[in-house]
Amino acid sequence: MEKKKELGGLLDILPPVDFCCSYGSSLLPNNNDKSSMVDYIIGVSDPLQWHDQNLKMNRNHYASWMMQFGGAKVITGVAESIGVGVHFNPYVTWEDKMVKYGVVRMHNLVQDLLNWESFYLSGRLQKPVHILADNIDIENLNLNNLRAATSTALLLLPSEFSEEDLYAKICSLSYMGDLRMFFAEDKNKVKRIVQGQFDLFEKSYKPFIDEYAAKDLLRFSSTSDPQVQIAQDCALPATRSLVSSLPSSIRSGMGMRLGDEVKVSESGRVIREVVIGSREETVECLRKVLRRKVMVSSARQAFAGLLSSGAVNSAQYLTRKMGKALKSWM
Repeated sequence: MEKKKELGGLLDILPPVDFCCSYGSSLLPNNNDKSSMVDYIIGVSDPLQWHDQNLKMNRNHYASWMMQFGGAKVITGVAESIGVGVHFNPYVTWEDKMVKYGVVRMHNLVQDLLNWESFYLSGRLQKPVHILADNIDIENLNLNNLRAATSTALLLLPSEFSEEDLYAKICSLSYMGDLRMFFAEDKNKVKRIVQGQFDLFEKSYKPFIDEYAAKDLLRFSSTSDPQVQIAQDCALPATRSLVSSLPSSIRSGMGMRLGDEVKVSESGRVIREVVIGSREETVECLRKVLRRKVMVSSARQAFAGLLSSGAVNSAQYLTRKMGKALKSWM
């Protein structure tokens, strides 16, 4: 609670928001890098109106060219037409911290959590976050996102794995195909996130592990290892069950590659199901769909970020990222 109160102080200097959470490596208990930026996601009902108000309160948070060539209208236009709907203000000095906050339309945030439309913010909310404001119960809505992440990770994992393997696979989903992973990210990033916040991952995902175990999709093996060892059913019925719980945009992408068939549910609703011939083919298709979605989103957001942050901030941010990547490889 003390940590949340400390992080939530940023909201005191911003216009009112509907949702806010803090995320990222700066929140890791073992992170002693005081220069790390603290990352925030902020959800608002009307970004144009919000940025217009924030420009009056915090003009220095924005790149100068955006204020000269249209202000809030340009800021919102770049985010939603070029990027994936998020405008980031990086390198904002607040108290003794350096922060970066991204502003998104609430409708876009909800759609990404439910359907993985861009799989950008939904990927960030699959990892532990500190929720600081939540007027429309995004925390509860995010349970759909966490369940889908669990199903996706299980499909990508072998028949036997550890609890840490599961959380690492979940954590890695949003990095599959991310262009930054090739040259500007710490290669040990996923491992550090999971090991640094293992208890928080367990708290978030244990209900879904138990739910799938109750459906006989998972089995727990007794072992002297403190970590739970898990075996999963890899037969076609289990595979179909996991695929059916994936977000609509992912199932649609898989259906375009593997084919789909129309069925009528018990409630009379017409549904389209992905044709599954083998688990191996299904998993490979899922991997390709995810990689493409992440690659497109990360490229769009990187270009939008380059425009909205300005040349100096963009160069500074990229240099910092590449420095961390080089250090991890050395």
